[in-house]
Amino acid sequence: MEYSFERLEVWKRSRVLVKDVYGLTKGFPLDERYGLTNQIRRAIISVSSNIAEGSTRQTEKEKGRFYEIAYGSLVEVLNQLIIANDLDYLDHNVLNAVRPEIEETGRMLNGLYQSTRRKVDGLRSGDVEKFRGS
Repeated sequence: MEYSFERLEVWKRSRVLVKDVYGLTKGFPLDERYGLTNQIRRAIISVSSNIAEGSTRQTEKEKGRFYEIAYGSLVEVLNQLIIANDLDYLDHNVLNAVRPEIEETGRMLNGLYQSTRRKVDGLRSGDVEKFRGS
């Protein structure tokens, strides 16, 4: 059985980012294992997890909320990678190499979120029209 989130390109792309980010953080100092390394890894996993969980929600509004959270986690990862670069844990070229993947995943997530918003807004407009027609 395949779940609907497994067909989402943004979910597939977020899984690739998990592998990329885990690879990037492998070289971080051992004393960061329970600090920045753990925080970045938890945030990147949150992206795909919230996409998956959102896809199971009954209403478009609920789905949209989970996609918002996924986007927030993605931006959190970017911020943390920038900080890792500032601390010399991550080379600037490596950051610049992963950044386009993060940005494209963000665009895709934004598109998914916007599609849920259009459905919610469309339902509201339709409900108003039904009410006026009564």
